[in-house]
Order: sequence, then structure tokens, then C-alpha cells
Amino acid sequence: MAKQNQFSFLTSAALLVIIVSVSETLCRPLEEEQLLKQHEEWMAIHGRVYKDAVEKAKRYEIFKENIKRINAFNNGKDVGYKMAVNKFADLTNEEFRASYTGYKRRPTRVLSSGEKKPFKYANFTAIPAALDWRTKKAVTPVKDQGNCGSCWAFSAVAAMEGITMIKKRKLVPLSVQELVDCDDNDDGCIGGLMDSAFEFIVSNGGLTTEANYPYQENKGTCNTAKAANPAASITGYKDVPANNEKALLQAVANQPVSVAIEGGGFDFQFYSTGVFTGSCGTDIDHAVTAVGYGKTSGSGGTKYWLMKNSWGTGWGEKGYMRIQKDVSSKAGLCGLATEASYPTA
Repeated sequence: MAKQNQFSFLTSAALLVIIVSVSETLCRPLEEEQLLKQHEEWMAIHGRVYKDAVEKAKRYEIFKENIKRINAFNNGKDVGYKMAVNKFADLTNEEFRASYTGYKRRPTRVLSSGEKKPFKYANFTAIPAALDWRTKKAVTPVKDQGNCGSCWAFSAVAAMEGITMIKKRKLVPLSVQELVDCDDNDDGCIGGLMDSAFEFIVSNGGLTTEANYPYQENKGTCNTAKAANPAASITGYKDVPANNEKALLQAVANQPVSVAIEGGGFDFQFYSTGVFTGSCGTDIDHAVTAVGYGKTSGSGGTKYWLMKNSWGTGWGEKGYMRIQKDVSSKAGLCGLATEASYPTA
């Protein structure tokens, strides 16, 4: 009887192994089928068309790996923010970084003309606990730089639109394309610096409107006729003291500020919502605009900066990111306090 029971147990165990094995075999194709369907739906949503079957297969494999990493992150420990599938989902992080950033860091940190003057807001203490320049109508809608490394131009223009509203009481959407085409201090879609963009704007007598000189996602020949009709101007620019989040706070409390940041990481690529607290360094490669700051609700609330990006409203929180403020590093999270600057008017 004991041998019979042992045989029965072994038979049951063998059957269980077979059932599990068959189940796993059946599940794998189902998961793959769902991912293939998800990729097709994603392609339709974003209007993605590949040149041939080989390219499509390559992009699908990248898409699949990105999905797995995003899902693993979102299902893991809660760190205050989430990632999501967006228009960058079929790009490797290296491809994304090469095409959608565009800040050219200075080879050496030398005093620019904007740093040789005293910090304008050094003694400013009337700092509100929270601020959002959008509510003060000093921020235009989020734009999309497309496959062009023109983040530097979008950042400079957003800061200029902000100070123009504050000084003139009128929000004027200004031309990013004029900077991309006409600013010889910078390299259009290959990259540039906000400081040199500000210098061009001063020497050019200002910028025309976005409506008069619309964005094209590429560098073209400067349209001097359109550029000859400035709608707003600035008197100069100043750099926020480096590695100083307190100084950055003083500046942002007075106007939107151009900020350089390391924005090419995987978590940045797929950031969706929450206060970004991700791992990143100070190898700054992207430009955004600080348009406010605040703190999440609750006793253990997290302080954050509110950043306007130029990757369209489908990225982040409708085109914006909340990123942790007042971290232990002097450079700020992702180097956000290293090379910030703002225009004067």
C-alpha cells in the first residue's frame, strides 16, 4: 500500500509539472501577442511608420524591452513618481538622448557676461511658500521640439516670455524658430546655450512672434524679413550663482528661469507623474524652464521644482515635471542648479 501511495504521489507530481510547463508555454505566446498588439496600437496613436519589416522588428524589440522596464519600475517600490509608455517608447535611451536633448555644456566654467554683474535677487527675502507662474499667466502652452536638439531655444524663449509678461503685462508667444535659424552663437538643432541665445536676442533687438515665424523642427535659412519685426526685447541676462538652490529659489520667485539639467536618463525619458526623485548625475545635456515650486501635501511632503519641458503635452504631467527640490547635492537633483540663468528687461 505504501508503494502504491508513493507511486500515486509521484504520478500527481509529474502531472503537475506537465501542467505548469504547458501553462507557461501557452502564456508566453499570449504575452507576446498582447505586446505585438500594444505596439501596433502605439504606432497608430503616434503615427509611427517604419521603412521596412526589418526596421519594424528592431523597433518592436526595443519597445518590448522598454515596456518591461517601465512595468517593473511601476510595480516595484513606490518612490514618489511613475513612468509611462509615451512617444519615445521605440527608442533606446542612447537614441533618445542623442535626438531629444540639445544643451551644450560649457567646456570650462568661466565667468560669462551674465555672471560678472551682482546677483540681482541676492537680498530678496519675500519668498512665497509655493509659486506657479502659470497661474499668473506668465507661461505659454507647452511646445514640442520634435526630433531637433533645440531645447536651449525653447528654454530661453519661455524665460523671455515670462519676464515680458511680468514687465509689460502681456503674454506674447515668441519665435523659437528665429533662434534656431538666425542665432549664429548656437547650432540650431545640434544644440546650444541659453546664455548665448540671450546675447543674440539683445544684439538682434528682440524676437518676433511665434505666429509670424512658426516652429519647423529643423534649422533653415534665417528669414531676415520676419526677424526684423521684434515683438518683445530684453536688456540682457544674468546667471544664477552656481550650485546654489537658495539663489535659484530667489530667482524663480521673481520670474521664470532657464535651467540646464541632465535629462537624458531612462527615468527622465519615460517620466509620467509625481515628484521625480530618480537617480541622475550632473552631466547636463538638456534645457527646461523653472516656472514654480511647491511641496506635496501631507506631513512628510516632498519639496519640488516645477519645470516646463519642450517634449509636448504627452510627456510628463501634460508637458511639465515636478522634480525634487533642496537635495543634499549642491548641484541640485540632476544638476539643475549648476547653470541656471534668466533674462532682464
